[in-house]
Amino acid sequence: MPKPPDVRTGQGPGQLTHAEFAARFRRRFFDPAFGSHEAAIEELLAVAWEAYRHSRKSPQTRPAGPGFADPGYELSIEWLGAKAAVDQARQRQGDPQGPSRVLLVCGAARNDKTCPGEMSKTFRMLQIARCVFADQSFEADVLDLSLLVSEYGKSIYPCKGCVSTAMPLCHWPCSCYPNHSLGQVSDCMNDIYPRWVAAHGIMIITPVYWYQAPTVLKAMIDRLVCADGGNPDPSSTHGKTVAEAKALELRGWAYPRHLAGRSYSIIVHGDAAGAETLRRSLCDWLDDMDLIRAGTASCIDRYIDYYGKYATSHDAFDADAALHGEIRNAALALCQHIRQRRAGTAPPDADLSEPRPK
Repeated sequence: MPKPPDVRTGQGPGQLTHAEFAARFRRRFFDPAFGSHEAAIEELLAVAWEAYRHSRKSPQTRPAGPGFADPGYELSIEWLGAKAAVDQARQRQGDPQGPSRVLLVCGAARNDKTCPGEMSKTFRMLQIARCVFADQSFEADVLDLSLLVSEYGKSIYPCKGCVSTAMPLCHWPCSCYPNHSLGQVSDCMNDIYPRWVAAHGIMIITPVYWYQAPTVLKAMIDRLVCADGGNPDPSSTHGKTVAEAKALELRGWAYPRHLAGRSYSIIVHGDAAGAETLRRSLCDWLDDMDLIRAGTASCIDRYIDYYGKYATSHDAFDADAALHGEIRNAALALCQHIRQRRAGTAPPDADLSEPRPK
């Protein structure tokens, strides 16, 4: 029997001192309005310090129950709730009598309720596509990622990279958050996962920021890694037990693709550079997860008022009738592809085996 791989450690630092923890905790109460509540803050600090010191990541758990590898293993009730929502969404998506559903993602970080003071052109493009879906009697679930920067208590925490340790350590849906001991709460991904699962098609409309995806979009992309090979049973690794996860992968792992078969459309826009690079990157990402491109017209990259003034870019978009038409065509292509898929049309490579499986 081969020797199990070593678990390499030594990078992460130790726990904070109480003084440093207290200083970070108190930053939440910088507003002088909290000044008269010092005694209450001190009491909360004591509770938070104990949670941190004892690593109470998931303070409320229950036994996993039937259907799990270890029915007696204590799982977070928050994770179990997320799994139940994903399971319900999968049933809705698989109902042949149910409506066709598109997840319409706004990838821009800008909106008019925070610092930029103006809505994004991305959101206006989304509204054009949304009208097409309504005309085609499709349900459109709008996921506006700009709300991560303009609403209280909304965030997407970074992916921790569990998959690079061993694929079964990456749980589906993600079990890394919330982490109450570190104050990493209000993570939106447990709300987002079921919306991806429930959809028959995905349309992502996004600007390019410095040749890359906006932070709000990239954060979601990274946290969707668990949808491509993730482990739906955290009890099989007893949480984040690295040695067990490595052993499970080495015994043979199926790398389940939890979003495979959904149709997709991508629209990327920019002002000077990078749109084509980002469009290709997004298409490659979705191709790798076994989603299916809805035809040539469904994925485009365009520039609005190339090297023009930012101050008048909305006016330039108003005048670009051809781009408006291309957005409508991308949405129509996605509708048509979803209809074909739901009618039973298989992709041409459906029966091929992978010569280079994971």
